[in-house]
Amino acid sequence: MTMKSDLLKKIEKREIIAGVVGLGYVGLPLAVEKAIAGFKTIGFDVQAAKVEMVNRGENYIGDVVDSDLAELVKSGMLSATGDFSFIKDVDFIAICVPTPLDVHQEPDISYVRDSAEAVSTHLKAGTMVVLESTTYPGTTEELIRPILEKGSGLTCGRDFYLGFSPERVDPGNLIYKTKNTPKVVGACSEDGAEVISAMYRAVLEGEVYTVSSPAVAEMEKILENTYRNVNIGLINEIGRLCHEMGISVWEVIDAAKTKPYGFQAFYPGPGLGGHCIPLDPYYLTWKAREYGFHTTLIENSMVINDGQPEYCVERAMHILNKHKKAINGAKILMLGVSYKNDIDDYRESPAIRVMKELRKVGAEVAYYDPWVPSFQNMYGQSGESLKELTPETVQGFDLVMVTAAHHNVDYEMVQKHAEAVFDTKNVMKDIKDRSNIEAL
Repeated sequence: MTMKSDLLKKIEKREIIAGVVGLGYVGLPLAVEKAIAGFKTIGFDVQAAKVEMVNRGENYIGDVVDSDLAELVKSGMLSATGDFSFIKDVDFIAICVPTPLDVHQEPDISYVRDSAEAVSTHLKAGTMVVLESTTYPGTTEELIRPILEKGSGLTCGRDFYLGFSPERVDPGNLIYKTKNTPKVVGACSEDGAEVISAMYRAVLEGEVYTVSSPAVAEMEKILENTYRNVNIGLINEIGRLCHEMGISVWEVIDAAKTKPYGFQAFYPGPGLGGHCIPLDPYYLTWKAREYGFHTTLIENSMVINDGQPEYCVERAMHILNKHKKAINGAKILMLGVSYKNDIDDYRESPAIRVMKELRKVGAEVAYYDPWVPSFQNMYGQSGESLKELTPETVQGFDLVMVTAAHHNVDYEMVQKHAEAVFDTKNVMKDIKDRSNIEAL
C-alpha cells in the first residue's frame, strides 16, 4: 500500500491523529474542529499556561465554544503538551504560529523556523505537514522543506507530504468561522495536495480549493490582505482630502455603495490592526526586493495607513484648540483599544498607537474598553481600563476619542456629557445633537 492510499484510508476511517503547533487564535479553533470531526488531536505550544488551560478544558479564544472545548478534553479527543517528542505519534501536523515583523519592519520567521526544527527531529514517515502561518511566497519550499528533511532524514514527497494552507481567521465574525470558511491548499506534490485536501475536507464544511503549489497558496493569502490594505489606504487618503474640503467621507461612502456593481465599501479609521492586514504587505515588499521589484502602490498605501494614528492625534489637537486648550496636559479618554469592534483582541491595535502618540505630545490618556480590561503587548506597552463609564467620568475629560466601535458602550450618554468628542469610527452617526462631535 502506498503512502497516499494509506493516508486516504486512515482519513476515511478517522484513524489519523492530528497535531496542531501553536494554540492561539488560529491553532486552537483548528484543533477543536479536528477533534469535533472525529480525529484525536494533540495541541503543541511552548507556553505552559496555554497547555494547562487546554488540559483543564478552559477556553481563552473567543471563536471557540467553551462547552465544545471542555467536552473534547473530557472525552480524550483533545489534549495539549509542550513536549514535542509526541510529534512521533501524529499523522497530520498543522503549524499555526505567529509571523510578526521585527524592529526593522522586516519578516520575523523565527517562530516558524523554530517550530519546523522542533517538528523535524520527531517527524516519522507517512506524515502530512502543513504550514498555516501567513508568510512570504517561497517559505514552505525554501525554508520549511530543507529543515524537515535535514532534521528527520526523510524525503519530502516520498516519505512525508508538505503543504501550505493559509489561515483565514476573522476574530469576532459571527458568520464565518474556521469550520465554514473556504480553504486553499497548495502542496509540494500532486499526491500531497490530494491527501492534505482530503484531510481538510474531512474536517471543514467550507470548500477546499487546491492550487498547484505552496507558493501560489502563500501568494494568494498575501493578495487577500494586501487588497484590503491598499483599499483602506485609498479611503484613508480620500478621508483626509474630504476633511480639508469640508465633506463627510462617511456620507460619500454611503452614497457610493448604492452602486450594485464595481464598488466595495471600505472605511477610514485610526489605522490598521490585527495580525494580517497591517503586516502581510511587508512580507510581500520584502520578498519582492529579492527580485529587484518595487511594490510602489502597496508601499504607498502602507505609508498612509501607518500614518493614521499620527493624523488622528493632529486632528485631536485641532479639536482641543477650538476649545482653547492645548494638547499638552489635556485629559483624553479613549473608548476602545481592541483592533476591531466587540472582541478582546488588541494585536497591532491602532488605538494603542494613538495612545502612545498622544502621550508623546503630553496628553494625559485613560481608556475604557469593556472587552479589554487590561493589555500588555509585545512592544512593552500596557494599560488598564477604567472600571466603568459614567457621566461623571466623561465630564472629567477634555476630549473623548472613539477608537473602537464596540456596541456595548452608551454613546448617547457620552455625547450628552462630553465636552468634545472625536469619533474615528463614525459610531455616533445616528445621534442628532452633533454640536460637540467631530467625525474622522
